Amino acid sequence: MQGFRFPLQKLLDIRVDKEEQSKRKLMEAQRQQNITQAKLDELKANYARYNVLDNNLTVAEKKMKVNYLNTLANGILKTKDELEQKKAVVNSCREDVRLRQIERKTVEIIKDKRLEAFKKEQDRKEQVQIDEFALYAFMRNLERG
Repeated sequence: MQGFRFPLQKLLDIRVDKEEQSKRKLMEAQRQQNITQAKLDELKANYARYNVLDNNLTVAEKKMKVNYLNTLANGILKTKDELEQKKAVVNSCREDVRLRQIERKTVEIIKDKRLEAFKKEQDRKEQVQIDEFALYAFMRNLERG
């Protein structure tokens, strides 16, 4: 609307920027979580593949297989812990985005209310001017007639 100036526009712009930053941070945290989930799935798949009894193996091969399975099991446990930490980070980022959206929407609501008040004032001024013109026309017609 022409002539409308919102005094808190800089604040709104700052809050929009902060919300965008929070969204980018959330996306990065989700990406990291997905990478960790893929790593965990790969470790579980390897564990399932090699966790098969094979009587054709020598004692040394069986020992190497057991060591490898133990390493995979430890890796799975560590990756599960890492995944839980990343889920916590994602939830924290999600909450941060939600709070930033609330902050932005608060200022946007103020802006919308002020814009509506501005429009009403403009409509009132226009109506006063129209009424004034109508009064002049009426007075001219009254003087002629």
